[in-house]
Amino acid sequence: MSVQALLSYALTVPDLAAGQRFYTTFGLTGKERDGILTFRCEGRDQDQVRLLEGRRKQLNHLCFGTDAAGCTAIKARLAERHVEEIDPPHPALAGGIWFRDPDGNAVNVRIEAAKPSRIAPPVTFNTPGHYDRIGKPGHPKRSPVHPTRLGHVLLFTPSVDKMLGFYGDVLGMRLSDRSGPMIAFLHVAGGGDHHVVALLNNPHPGFHHASFEVESIDAIGVGAANVLAAGYRNGWGFGRHVIGSNFFHYMRDPWNSLAEYFCDIDQIPADGSWQAQDYPGQDSLYIWGPFPPEDFGTNFEAID
Repeated sequence: MSVQALLSYALTVPDLAAGQRFYTTFGLTGKERDGILTFRCEGRDQDQVRLLEGRRKQLNHLCFGTDAAGCTAIKARLAERHVEEIDPPHPALAGGIWFRDPDGNAVNVRIEAAKPSRIAPPVTFNTPGHYDRIGKPGHPKRSPVHPTRLGHVLLFTPSVDKMLGFYGDVLGMRLSDRSGPMIAFLHVAGGGDHHVVALLNNPHPGFHHASFEVESIDAIGVGAANVLAAGYRNGWGFGRHVIGSNFFHYMRDPWNSLAEYFCDIDQIPADGSWQAQDYPGQDSLYIWGPFPPEDFGTNFEAID
């Protein structure tokens, strides 16, 4: 029994108004609930981002969903490993099991299923010998871009293998792929996205980015253009990853962490047939795109 979905992540930030502006510009819908600023993807009846006010930006917690059997099994595995349960960081977040992973990050597992996301219309491309879009232009409209769902988060960690062991043994997640000791990617046991949690080696724990699915490559481009036009800093992109295969563009938030638009990520079957690979370092970031900026892998929480 394992977690079945990444439901949401929460950050503690020093300025909720700045967070409201950024995530709204990024395409999410925000609302204040019980002193917590929450954000949802259009067409999805489920909180996916939470912002709590605090002295500095840092990960507040991750929230995973499972069923009753999964919750019971995870609770038992925590007890076997003498991992103490903790109180939720805010009264409005009560429910489920609360504990800390080996890096001290708060984790919440609750009995809750991932709500369905809106379904995008199919995308048709004209390629040599396959001219299927006839009689209408293929360019996108100049309009706001609204992500369909939260896909994954990437965390800095001083011990990739220790975190892999914990999220695998306790939460039942599985290794998708890795690149030596530098980075590793995990998916839920029931299959789906290539990764819902990624772990990047760094001397200090921290939050690197969260990634949101959009409807197409054009949506990545238009979304990034809208965020840049609003005055926010470019993170990195447009490009395509090797591990996971997704197209990407990252944007810097007001605290120098990143929010990523993605589409076309690899899907892992539920039958356990996926074989994890150890990729060479040259494939750990991308197959094509602009050269990554020097600060892309910087842990700004360690600097702060």
